[in-house]
Amino acid sequence: MDVLRGIWNSMLESHPTLPFSTAVVTILAAAFVVVVPAVWRITRHGITIVHEGGHGVAATLSGRRLSGIRLHSDTSGLTVSRGRPHGLGMVFTLAAGYPAPAVLGLGSAWLLGRGYDVALLWLLLVALALVLVQVRNWFGLWSVGVTGAVILAVSWFGSADVQGVFALLLTAFLLLGSVRTVIELQQSRTRRAAGASDADQLARLTHIPGIIWVGVFLAVNLTCAVLSARFLALI
Repeated sequence: MDVLRGIWNSMLESHPTLPFSTAVVTILAAAFVVVVPAVWRITRHGITIVHEGGHGVAATLSGRRLSGIRLHSDTSGLTVSRGRPHGLGMVFTLAAGYPAPAVLGLGSAWLLGRGYDVALLWLLLVALALVLVQVRNWFGLWSVGVTGAVILAVSWFGSADVQGVFALLLTAFLLLGSVRTVIELQQSRTRRAAGASDADQLARLTHIPGIIWVGVFLAVNLTCAVLSARFLALI
């Protein structure tokens, strides 16, 4: 109980925001992680976890039954839910994946702007735990487990400065990574006439062209990035 009380108290404690120069360097580090292909191939798994988690949350909220999540070594993923194959619930579930990292990043930026970096890290751990119980393959368990272990280590052993920088690094990574995945989505769509991407499935369900859905994803993610910059007092 003392441990839980200590965690709770640390979550409620507000810390000063990072100096502007430190914040800029941290965001540049996140950009490096997203832009450099060799690094992105590894870190992209984090975006996939949030993407599939977004599908899972949307499926649950829309009344569908979540059957499980699979995460693959090629950074792809699959969320399976049961319910009507058509209708608003299915559209909502499919549409939630690509904006999920940006929306999570926006919420993270809101917390960081108020100094709740430790609370953010523990809340991310809770979210990962909820995803973990839905994962149905070994690589997915390993991927979520390693991600959670890193965040737990920083939350438990990191100094206040380390926790603040790491929280901002994760937030910037989610926001920048969400934009890159939408760009990659369109690039993959141009290499094939029709596919099984979220945008293509939404096009078949709604009769709205897939490129429009890609544009919606990109607009949402860029808007989240701009709002996050304002929450963090960067603009």
